[in-house]
Amino acid sequence: MIKLKVLVVGCGNMGTSHARAYHQLESFEIVGLVSRKPESRDKLSQELGGCPTFSDYSTALKETKPDAVSINTYPDTHADYIRAALYANAHVFVEKPLALTVADAQSLVDLAIEKDKKMVVGYILRVHPAWAKFVEVAQTLGKPLVMRMNLNQQSSGDNWYTHKQLMNSMSPIVDCGVHYVDVMCLMTQSVPISVSAIGARLSDEIDSKMYNYGQLQVRFKDGSVGWYEAGWGPMMSETAFFVKDVIGPKGCVSIIDDAKGDSDSVDDHSKTGALKLHHSTTDGNGNFTKPDELIDTSDEPDHDGLCLLEQEYFLKAIQENLDLQDHMRDAVNSLRIVLAADESFRTGKTVAL
Repeated sequence: MIKLKVLVVGCGNMGTSHARAYHQLESFEIVGLVSRKPESRDKLSQELGGCPTFSDYSTALKETKPDAVSINTYPDTHADYIRAALYANAHVFVEKPLALTVADAQSLVDLAIEKDKKMVVGYILRVHPAWAKFVEVAQTLGKPLVMRMNLNQQSSGDNWYTHKQLMNSMSPIVDCGVHYVDVMCLMTQSVPISVSAIGARLSDEIDSKMYNYGQLQVRFKDGSVGWYEAGWGPMMSETAFFVKDVIGPKGCVSIIDDAKGDSDSVDDHSKTGALKLHHSTTDGNGNFTKPDELIDTSDEPDHDGLCLLEQEYFLKAIQENLDLQDHMRDAVNSLRIVLAADESFRTGKTVAL
C-alpha cells in the first residue's frame, strides 16, 4: 500500500490530536513535525515513535516533499503556509479560519482548484455525530429559526497565554465564531444578509485595539436570526458559558449536558450529552399535546476521536477525489460573516452582506 506522506505543522492541542489521527490511519505516514518550540515537537515525536522534527516550515516542506500538509498553527500564518503547500503540490488540511481576510481566503480556494488539490478546513462540528443530529432536528422546526449559541472560556495559565497569542490577530468571536456561524448556515440553508456586533476589552494584557469579549447577531434572508457570544480570559464567568439552543415555530431543540465541567477544557467544547426536543403544538385547552423528548448523544467521540473523523474525511477526499467546492465556499462565507461582525464592532454600525 502506498502511503500518503503528511507533514504536520504546529504541535499544540489541535496539531497533537491530528498527528495522533495520522499515526492511527494506515494510509498516512508522518514525515515531519514542525513547531516553533522544540519541547512540543520533541514530546509529540517521542509519543508517536520517533518522527522527524523541524523548527522551520520551509525547510521541512523542501526536505520531506509531502503529499499532504496539516496546518495547525496560529491563524496569522495560515494563508502563507497554505499557499506554500499548494505550490509544493500538496493537499492541505488547515485548522479554521482559512485566512485573516475574505480576499485571501478566496484566493486560496481558487489556487487549490487551479492546482487540483484537496483543501479541507477544520470545521470539527461537521463531523460530530451529535451536532449533525442537532442540525437535522433544527431543520424540522419550521422557519424562521432563532439560534442562540455561545462558548465563553475562563482561561488562565497556558490557556490564557494561548488566547492572548490568538488575539494578536483576531478576536474570540472571529476565531471561534466561524464554527457556530457555519452551523447556523447549515441549519437555515439560507443566505445571511446582515451582521451586527458588540464587544468589550476586559484586560490590559491585550492590545488596546483588541477585545476579548464579543457578541454577534446575524440575520438571514428567510427571516431567521442568530446570535453568538464568545469571551476569553481569567475574568470570564462559567455561568451559562455553553448555550446551544434553536427555536422555530414548531418547537425548540437544545444541547443539554448536566455534566459540563470546565469552560477552558477543549474536550468539553464539543460535548453534548443529550438533545432536548420540545414540541410547540397544543390542544383546544392550550395544553401541550406531546411531552419533551430526550435524544441521547452521550456515546460520542472525544476530541481525539473527532480529529480522527476529520482526518478520515480528508483521506476520503484525496483517495476518492471528492468535490470540495461547496466545503471551501462555506469556509469563505462563514469567515465573511465573522469578519463583518468584527467590522460592526469597530464601526458601531450594522454591516450588510
